[in-house]
Amino acid sequence: MSRTQQTLPRSTWLLLIALTVGWGLNWPIMKIALAEVPVWTFRGLSVAAGAVGLFFVAAASRVRLLPPSDQWGRLSVSSLFNVTLWNVFIGYGLTLLPAGRSVILAYVMPLWVVLLSYFVLGEPMTRRRILGVALGMAGMGLLLLNEWATLQAAPIGALLVLGAAASWAIGTVLIKRYPTSLPTTSFTAWQLLVGGIPIVIGALLFERHRWHAVSWQANAAVIYNMTIAFVFCYWAWFKIISRAAAGVSALGTLMIPVLGIFSSMVLLGERPSWAEYAAMVLVFAAIATVVIPPRRPAG
Repeated sequence: MSRTQQTLPRSTWLLLIALTVGWGLNWPIMKIALAEVPVWTFRGLSVAAGAVGLFFVAAASRVRLLPPSDQWGRLSVSSLFNVTLWNVFIGYGLTLLPAGRSVILAYVMPLWVVLLSYFVLGEPMTRRRILGVALGMAGMGLLLLNEWATLQAAPIGALLVLGAAASWAIGTVLIKRYPTSLPTTSFTAWQLLVGGIPIVIGALLFERHRWHAVSWQANAAVIYNMTIAFVFCYWAWFKIISRAAAGVSALGTLMIPVLGIFSSMVLLGERPSWAEYAAMVLVFAAIATVVIPPRRPAG
């Protein structure tokens, strides 16, 4: 296996940092929005804005917009997992759990991606990758153990967030198993559009009677999601997937839950304990396994 396959290419490092900040900060921001905006409506606004924004960027860049006719099926199925199920499950899960606990559960995703990549994509289960998963999941396990009482009090919320993590993992592996010959910008736009249609329909069917004026904080949270979390972060994530192995890409996201916990502390008053700090050290070690290149063989 090449060194590139075992680690994240340097061309993705800045993207990963920006993605970590964008999605990490978004966990408490989503919580702020969902306190006033119904789930389907909030996610529908976000995916619609993300699709429109990315189609505009793709058109301005003069890249190919339409996928080949024989690739609509694979694009639709992957968008169902990456966008529809992820956004609905995580939206409802956040209404039942604190943001810090939700982000911990959501980021068991790398474990599922590494396992699915081994069985579906044939990506080797190297010692480095096993070490990365072990370190990352040890960090997540510390956090879960510390919050076990909270999760027991809201089991449905926990199951929804775990379902979102599984959905995201399946979508990630499907993109690698059945690639679409589109540039990242237009591919991401189609993912959001196709995956967002059921969400927008759900908002119109289930929540029109609940639409009302909201505070400036909720408005700001919705705008952040429409621009940063969906236009930029979704594009960055799919760009990283296109350049690196699925398991390596997933392990690279493990700093997002740590940032999510600490940003929840600042924005929502949630307080981290010793477990959060210990988990941060383990997660940094896990990320190092996919960032630091292996040594070249001697001779």
